[in-house]
Amino acid sequence: MTSTTDLAQRLRDLIDTAGFRHNDRVPPERELCKALGTTRNQLRKALAELEAQGRIWRHVGRGTFVGSRPVLNLRDVTYLGDQIKPEQVVEVRFTIEPQLCRLAALHATRSDRDQMRLCAQRCREAEDWRSYEAWDNNLHHAIARATRNQLFLYFFETLNSVRRSILWGQPRVTRKPAEDYSSFFEHDDIVSAIGSGEGDLAASAMHAHLQSVYSRILPNSPTPELARQFTTDAGHG
Repeated sequence: MTSTTDLAQRLRDLIDTAGFRHNDRVPPERELCKALGTTRNQLRKALAELEAQGRIWRHVGRGTFVGSRPVLNLRDVTYLGDQIKPEQVVEVRFTIEPQLCRLAALHATRSDRDQMRLCAQRCREAEDWRSYEAWDNNLHHAIARATRNQLFLYFFETLNSVRRSILWGQPRVTRKPAEDYSSFFEHDDIVSAIGSGEGDLAASAMHAHLQSVYSRILPNSPTPELARQFTTDAGHG
């Protein structure tokens, strides 16, 4: 059986040799399956691999397109990046991302779950911090897409663009994450909970992950207060 990595490379070669330009739509899945001699399930895994690499992007109801996903209105992102403090980004992430996990647990398809697992695995295999951060970003984006809610996805993409425009200043003293880097296991908990359809558990796992991340990046951020608020709100749910 052809591996997902091999099929992704064949798919990439097909796209490259066909002369598609950036943002061109690629043929529908049935045509790609025929051209590559594969099943739709295997093709979707390969598409997920290329999307995680930024080679293609997919829009529900519209199709698959060449290149990385278009950036939102750059003026808005630049404006917000100039106005927003890092602590405010933290507050919004704690508000939105656990809920995205809860919705993803309800609506994620097999392809969505496969892509999340792929991203989590690639985080572990990253050879440097830049590669790790790219795959970590892809994982969070895959969760947002799995909600099947375009408005939530728009909010997430705006938040993510602003977050990436801010200089956090986190020092890196190693070339890549250590093998026991806590985020690896936190990612596993999130993906596992979404995969088993446990929305509350997925939301809690994302909350714990964000708290872990920002306790390192912003030791004085409002994570303790947000943690108490989350626990209180969950108790009323």
